[in-house]
Amino acid sequence: MTNADEVTSMDAVTDLTTAPPGIDAAAAARAARVTVRELTTIDDFAGVCALFQEIWQPDPASPLVTTELLRALTKAGNYLSGAFDGDRLVGACVGFFGAPADGTMHSHIAGVSASAGGRHIGYALKLHQRVWAMNRGIGVIAWTFDPLVARNAWFNLGKLGATAAEYLPNFYGGMHDVVNGGDDTDRLLVHWDLRHPTGFAGIPGHAVVALGRAADGAPAPGVTAGETLLVAVPSDITAMRAADPSRAKEWRVAVRDVLGGLLADGARVAGFDRAGWYVVRWEDR
Repeated sequence: MTNADEVTSMDAVTDLTTAPPGIDAAAAARAARVTVRELTTIDDFAGVCALFQEIWQPDPASPLVTTELLRALTKAGNYLSGAFDGDRLVGACVGFFGAPADGTMHSHIAGVSASAGGRHIGYALKLHQRVWAMNRGIGVIAWTFDPLVARNAWFNLGKLGATAAEYLPNFYGGMHDVVNGGDDTDRLLVHWDLRHPTGFAGIPGHAVVALGRAADGAPAPGVTAGETLLVAVPSDITAMRAADPSRAKEWRVAVRDVLGGLLADGARVAGFDRAGWYVVRWEDR
């Protein structure tokens, strides 16, 4: 750990005027009614730790980040930003560089306070991160998310245009907090091509259901013989974990088996439909 002096406030300002064409991070922040800036001080780091504690509510003995870790990451030149509503921190994002030869960044954790939900603050944070990374020669940002969380799947694959790279079963091991609910921490690894995000044309008419939803809300196995396959997820897995943990675990296993199995066999995720379906295609068919 270092004991570096605090940097000046101007060192924390990303020059959004250098954003590549088509990326208006400043407009996204204005639309979300926040100011997004890099975070550099101990008070900033403590604020991020408190915000993530508020959002995830993990065991206090196992915090998601610490002030010491954030100090080390930022001193080493990595990414830490916060979204402010006036003087109040309402969102934050932490990222660090990948292997030098890859020219990538890994976006480790991002969160927005529930009190500021519905304002697209997460989108403003990601566009800020995109400009920051591209200004440093980074072409791809990678991160993981829970494939059962439909709103995150839509945001990552549909709105941002990231692509799914790998299904990772129980990637973090046990995480006992209000978001993960003690469930296995399966994750979908995505890659965001900062210069050429993907588009999604929607569900084609010939798609076949590989995993559907039964009338009682349970996962319903389908068939995987089609060229384009649909894999369902619950509309609100967080609520399901609280109300019916056993049903939530059924979905975990079913999506792991079907979506994870398809990706392992060479299929790719073409996108995510807002109705709650992964659209999966075979690469060689």
